[in-house]
Amino acid sequence: MREILRSPTGLAGSLLLALVVVAALFGPWLAPYDPQAFHATARLQGPSWEFLLGTDQYGRDLLSRLLNGAPATVSFGLGATMLGVGVGAIIGVVAGVAGGTADAVIMRILDGVLAMPELLFTLLIVTLFGGGTGQAILAVAITFAPGMARIARSAVLSVRTREYVLAAVARGESRAWIVGREVLPNALGPIIVEATIRVSFAIMIGATLGFLGLGAQPPSTEWGLMVAEARQFMFRNAWTVAVPGVAIAITAMGFNLFGDALRDAFDPRRSR
Repeated sequence: MREILRSPTGLAGSLLLALVVVAALFGPWLAPYDPQAFHATARLQGPSWEFLLGTDQYGRDLLSRLLNGAPATVSFGLGATMLGVGVGAIIGVVAGVAGGTADAVIMRILDGVLAMPELLFTLLIVTLFGGGTGQAILAVAITFAPGMARIARSAVLSVRTREYVLAAVARGESRAWIVGREVLPNALGPIIVEATIRVSFAIMIGATLGFLGLGAQPPSTEWGLMVAEARQFMFRNAWTVAVPGVAIAITAMGFNLFGDALRDAFDPRRSR
């Protein structure tokens, strides 16, 4: 963390992530109003002392809805990324360790999947499984798995020819022991960095699915759904769209900047 906080990128990313984490952990308790409470006489108002970020088309407090939707939005990104990274890492490690025909077959299948754009592939999966938060998480995880498999395979291939791995092979250690004790611990760096950066993509894809009506459903306060519900009123009160949109941008930027700093910390030559 000291290496990360020394760089301007890492410091900015850490500050943004700290803000997002506080909102995700304590947002529902920090909200000044019930996020679903209507204020009929205060519809589409701008920021004021009563409503710090304004109100939406039903008079609901935007700050309260933003804070209440932070846990759902952030947990979506983290859950989809963890599932996709876990499955992809397992596939990549198996391909990298097995080598030969098994590696070739697995990677050719993944190449075929990677030929399709991520968002289009996600929309296809959601269309097959149906809309909803659970289906959206599964779709994003499936979309992320092939790319993570390639990264995990590359990390394994760069490690398995190192001297300490060859020494373990010469000692007669089992393949499972070599993978668990020698290969995986030294190949985790690129996987962790890529996972950190992909959280931001997962959040943006989740917001896109919510905007299209294929992710979170009303009365959820998920940020992408907030933008979708308010887009027809944006010319009467731009804050209804700007507030959740800026929140999504800040969250994605925080994870991206932190991931860049984490990559530099794992590879000092890159930071120099």
